[in-house]
Amino acid sequence: MRPRRSSPAWLSLALVAVLPSAAAGQSGSVASGAAFLLLPIGARATALGQAGSTASGSSEAVFWNPAGLATLASSEFGVQHASTFASDNTALSIYLTASRLGTAGITAYLVDYGSQPTRPPDGGLPEGRLAPKNVELLASYATGIGSAVALGVSYKLVQFRQDCQGNCGELGDVSGTTHAVDVGAQVALGAADALRLGIVVRHAGFKLQLENKAQADPLPTQVAFGVEYRLPLRAIGASPDVAARVLLDLQDDWGEYGSPDARTGVEVAYGEAIFLRGGYAFLQSESRGASLGVGLRFDRFIVDLTRLFYQTGAFDDPLHIALRVQL
Repeated sequence: MRPRRSSPAWLSLALVAVLPSAAAGQSGSVASGAAFLLLPIGARATALGQAGSTASGSSEAVFWNPAGLATLASSEFGVQHASTFASDNTALSIYLTASRLGTAGITAYLVDYGSQPTRPPDGGLPEGRLAPKNVELLASYATGIGSAVALGVSYKLVQFRQDCQGNCGELGDVSGTTHAVDVGAQVALGAADALRLGIVVRHAGFKLQLENKAQADPLPTQVAFGVEYRLPLRAIGASPDVAARVLLDLQDDWGEYGSPDARTGVEVAYGEAIFLRGGYAFLQSESRGASLGVGLRFDRFIVDLTRLFYQTGAFDDPLHIALRVQL
């Protein structure tokens, strides 16, 4: 991986380049503190071209559509990790589910951009070190209405902080904190819930202030709609152990619905043990491209691996790893 530079200005330019158009479309310097919200996290949906509006049956649904948490078959603990060109991203989640009460839990998410030495104006020896990072804490609740409808909401505390060790001159400690919500719904239709629809509003909240009120960064609020269809393979003589589904998401900035990004994916599963996934994210950014992933289940343990392949080759291809344990 290329060496990481950690100044806020560099992070702004790099994240705007690689993230979808939502980052660049917001007024203000959104990349300075809040663009990390657009980084995909969660190996399952990321492998499916980042089509996550109908994500279900996994605690990683909290990152895509909190309504999917209502479909958890049992309580779950999950660890998600992604290594990108600019950061190491790690999330820890625990969600508890009860048939009559719904599903509730929390997630802690850290985006670590590494560190960078600071030098005096005369170019002498380093005197300090800057360490920027983003932190997100989520508290989520989801419940079903009947057997077909799921609703979910996440409250999110969002923070950017830059810590200084030693003498950093004018580039000292910086921090900003704000609050946001994700709200989503999913509907299952057809025989054996073959068709699933999802809609979600993500990152709706207050501006993130790092310097002063006039320069506060708006959050990259998005709205996404997704469709998932489980293919009727038995009707064409396939083994009952084999299942497949196709997914499509359309996503755009809140209030801007002229040119949505499209994300599509396919998953083929053998029983509940092996999952092969692939997808493509048709994004208006350098991060558009294909994705491939595999999932393996060993009793109560599920492991998911995903690799993204950026079409332009301008940045290192991220690797996503996830471990989930059903409690």
